[in-house]
Amino acid sequence: MSDAVHDLGDSISIGFAWFFQGYSEKKQDERFTFGYNRFSLLGALITGVVLISGSFFMIYRSVPRLLDPQPVNYSGMFWLSLVAIALNGYAAWILSKGTSKNEGMLKLHMLEDVLGWIGVLIVSILMNFTEAYRLDPILSILIALYILYKTVPEFFTTMKILLNGSPENVNVEKLADSINNIPAVKDLSHFHIWSLDGEENALIVTVLIDPSDIDKAREIKEVIAEVAHKSSVENHITIEITTSKEELEKGYSHNT
Repeated sequence: MSDAVHDLGDSISIGFAWFFQGYSEKKQDERFTFGYNRFSLLGALITGVVLISGSFFMIYRSVPRLLDPQPVNYSGMFWLSLVAIALNGYAAWILSKGTSKNEGMLKLHMLEDVLGWIGVLIVSILMNFTEAYRLDPILSILIALYILYKTVPEFFTTMKILLNGSPENVNVEKLADSINNIPAVKDLSHFHIWSLDGEENALIVTVLIDPSDIDKAREIKEVIAEVAHKSSVENHITIEITTSKEELEKGYSHNT
């Protein structure tokens, strides 16, 4: 029964993940002006929770069998494991082409299943030559620990994105310095950068320029945007320009 519940949870989490992945591809509208990209993160979180809880469940089930190993009939498991490895391996290969956090979590989910069945395959072969029944729980624990090692960092990375943390692929301090070092830029404030879904990044910044350069505002914005592009911020850039130190500190401008 416990295995059935675990498998049911797997199926439900994969279903939710696929649903949210498809939903995340909807275009922006008046309800979600940034688009639906972040719905894929919900799928990643659900899959992450299932993987982490499933790994602990696997350890919980394996420890008693490690302490008190019981004979297990592995007849037929060899061929079943080959089929399962092929199916789950193919699914993992398809998902390897994806780049979203949700698809990454699903790939880990498929990897968990593949490793589990590889463990069954190895044990079913070894059981023909030995009665080392502890091999099964040992492999299960090792697989669970590996999945935790891969999943936990991804889970917290997804949480960081949802909490508007700085993107991991952007050197925030370097980007701020690069903008501040543009000759026409005297200072900057309200510098905010975040990731929409782990792939697309957004930037908001207010810069101070000399009043004599106000006619060059468009060119200055283009230079700042080019600097941002080189730092993996491409599609969502908001640049406010002011000639007033007071307005700079407030983070808005009436000049341009």
